Amino acid sequence: MHYKAILHYIIIVLAITSCSIKKQEGIAIYNYHSDFVFTDKTTESCHAATLVETTNNHLLASWFGGTYEGAKDVSIYSSEFDGSLWSQPKCIIKPMVQNNDTLPCWNPVLFKSKSNLLYLFYKVGKNPREWFGAMITSNDMGKSWSKPKILPKGFLGPIKNKPIEVDPGIIICGSSTESIQNNEWRVHVEKYNEQTNEWELIPVSNSKNYDVIQPTFITHEKSAIQMLCRSKHNKVITSFSYDKGNSWSNLDTLNVPNSNSGIDAISINKNCFLMVNNPLKHGTEWFNGRNKLDVEYSNDGMEWKKLIDLENQDKGQFSYPAIIQASDRKIHVLYTYNRDYIKHTTFQVK
Repeated sequence: MHYKAILHYIIIVLAITSCSIKKQEGIAIYNYHSDFVFTDKTTESCHAATLVETTNNHLLASWFGGTYEGAKDVSIYSSEFDGSLWSQPKCIIKPMVQNNDTLPCWNPVLFKSKSNLLYLFYKVGKNPREWFGAMITSNDMGKSWSKPKILPKGFLGPIKNKPIEVDPGIIICGSSTESIQNNEWRVHVEKYNEQTNEWELIPVSNSKNYDVIQPTFITHEKSAIQMLCRSKHNKVITSFSYDKGNSWSNLDTLNVPNSNSGIDAISINKNCFLMVNNPLKHGTEWFNGRNKLDVEYSNDGMEWKKLIDLENQDKGQFSYPAIIQASDRKIHVLYTYNRDYIKHTTFQVK
C-alpha cells in the first residue's frame, strides 16, 4: 500500500476509535460514527468549521484554510454531505484586496433562515482586533452564491456560532470584539432584520468585566434564550434573555471548565441541551488545553455533565466545534483536527 494511502487509513481508524462513549442518567448515545470531511489536504492549514442542514439529511460545511491562520492566502472553503460522503472541498470566498493590501478571511458561519435563504457570514482583516464583517447568500442551498457584501460599520455578524431566528426574518447573532488597545474581550448581540436589511446592536451586561467572546445560544421554555461564552477565566460564562434577545442579564460564571477555546451548543428539547467544549484549564500557550474535547449535557443549562469524549489525547489541538441536530434527529459535530483536517462525528441521543 502506498505511504499516503496508509496514512489516510490510519487517520480514519483513529477517528473511529479515539473516543470513549459515556452513558449518564437520563441520556445515552448510540449510532456513533466519526470520520473526516477530507483526507487529501486542500490547504496547509484549516480551522473554524461551520455546519448547516440544507435539505433533509444533506449538509453543507465551511471553514477557512490557507498557509496558516492570518496568512494572506486564507480563503473560505466548503463541502457538501449527501448523507454518506463529503464532496471535494472547493474555494467559495477568496481573500479581499483593499487599499492595495490582501486581507485574509476568518470564521465562516452558515445559517439557513425560515425563508430558506442560506447565509454565510464571515470576517475579513489582518487579525481579530481589526477585522470587519461580510456575508454572502444563496437561493439554491449553496450551489451558487451572491457577491460578498460588507456589513455596516460597527457590525461583525455572528463571530463563530450559528444565529437563531426568534421571529420570522428576525435573526439574533452572537458577536464579540477584541480591542486593539488592551485586548479586552467583550460580547454583544446583533439583531438582523431580513426584510429591511437593517442591523441593531444589543449590549450584554458585564459588571464584573469578564473577558468573553464567541457566544452560542440555547433556547429554554417560555422562549428564554441562554448565551454561553468562551472566556479567559477557565470557565464558561453565561447570560439570559427573556424578551427574544432584546436585553440580557448580567454575565456570570458557570461551573464548567473551559480552556479559553471556542464552544458550541444546541437545544435537543426544552429540558435537554448539549455543549461541545474543551473542558481543561488554559496553559501558558494559547493552544494548551485543546487536547481534550468533549460533549456535555444539561437539563437546565446551568449544571453540565460529560456525556462523551470526542478527543482525549496527551497532545493535539481539537477545537472550534460546530454542532447541529438534523431533521432525522441525528447530531453532527465538526471540529478542527490539529489544524490539518476537519473531523465529522455523528451520533444520536435517547
